[in-house]
Amino acid sequence: MKGLLKIKFYSICLLIWYGFLVFASISCQDKCRQVRKYRTTKPVQISFKVLENSISNGTATLENPGKIYLKDNYLFINEIKKGIHVIDNSNPSSPKFVSFINIPGNVDMAVIGNVMYADSYSDIVVIDITNPTKIGEINRVKKVFNNGTIDGISWYLDEQNRQIIDYQWVDVTDTVDVICEGNVYPQIYYRGGPIFYESAFADKASSSGQSGVNSGTKAPGTSGIGGSMARFSIVNDYLYAVSNQELIPFNIENINSPKILPKINLNWGIETIFPYKDKLFIGSTTGMHIFDNTNPAAPKLLSTYNHFKACDPVVVYDNYAYVTLRSTNGATRCGQVNNNQLDLIDISDPLYPTLVKSFDMEGPAGLGIDYPNLFICEGDKGLKVFSMAEPKDIDKNKLFEFKGIDAFDVIPLGKKLMLIGKDGLYQYDYSDPKNLKLLSSIKSTPK
Repeated sequence: MKGLLKIKFYSICLLIWYGFLVFASISCQDKCRQVRKYRTTKPVQISFKVLENSISNGTATLENPGKIYLKDNYLFINEIKKGIHVIDNSNPSSPKFVSFINIPGNVDMAVIGNVMYADSYSDIVVIDITNPTKIGEINRVKKVFNNGTIDGISWYLDEQNRQIIDYQWVDVTDTVDVICEGNVYPQIYYRGGPIFYESAFADKASSSGQSGVNSGTKAPGTSGIGGSMARFSIVNDYLYAVSNQELIPFNIENINSPKILPKINLNWGIETIFPYKDKLFIGSTTGMHIFDNTNPAAPKLLSTYNHFKACDPVVVYDNYAYVTLRSTNGATRCGQVNNNQLDLIDISDPLYPTLVKSFDMEGPAGLGIDYPNLFICEGDKGLKVFSMAEPKDIDKNKLFEFKGIDAFDVIPLGKKLMLIGKDGLYQYDYSDPKNLKLLSSIKSTPK
């Protein structure tokens, strides 16, 4: 028994001695000061009262461009989260800034006549743009959206406290004490939340109207044209908006007073809307939904074409839907790594859409059609132009390619191409689709 107690005593002594040596070793190590740089988010509260009294003319430079919309001789360019630039584009070779409309939380727009519909976080505001330098808010449909993602950051509607809770990116530099040996910290890392690893263009994604040729779904000259990244679209007397999980119709027979109709629930990840003839095509991160729109007050779901998780705008011509799928950058909400392609889908029977063929792409984003020309944005890889006269052989019929520009979305119309990207606005003459000619550009000046 005494021997056992001796062993325990010596064991305890050894443990105490070992602990002392470790403590002495650590305490004797030098400490260093290290600068850590990281990016995080901080919350911003915006009261309903502030939001509802914020629509006004202002001034702003093109810093963080989002969506593009064309109405008659005017171009409208979204400045993400801030509002809309109004540009006189009567001469595409010399576009001129006319005004800026302050709209907090804005990413989407649609125009009919002299009335603009634009989102402002949870609300849709109705704005008189008869004189773009002296705009006025006509009406407001409140609490249309409960949440959203802008510039890679989610915002939320806080009804209890009558406010919007948004977040903004901030760059932080900390100086901390660290042990000089044995601890290596990365120079730049992310912390804080919520964090979303995606570009400013990944499905902030939203604009209004439709891309490419006139689908015949609305009277000519009454409403404008947007890109394939649209979340708003006008079809005759109806405005359609998509949230992350819903299709939301409005009756706009009285264009100054939109009447919200029953919302249609869809799976999470809804991104874009494209009207074609008597159908609505809804793009999501997991598939394409086809709606029968013969009863425009209550569109009816016909079918869903499913694909792997990827960001997904869609345009349509004749019996085919053209869907770009991108998941570049791996960690983004767009999904899997290196699944970047153009899908050709046969929609001749809208109840049974079928994949005809997939074509490899580099990181496709928005696309537009002016038959027989198909324009595909490839992000920082530039712009590609294909002939779609033989749909199954698109990859063998590349007509032109631009590199060295950032291409997010396009509107082709009347042999003039309007292209928007992180770099700004570019306009081209595509009378010869094998040799696009630059007409003008407005470069963005990010901070």
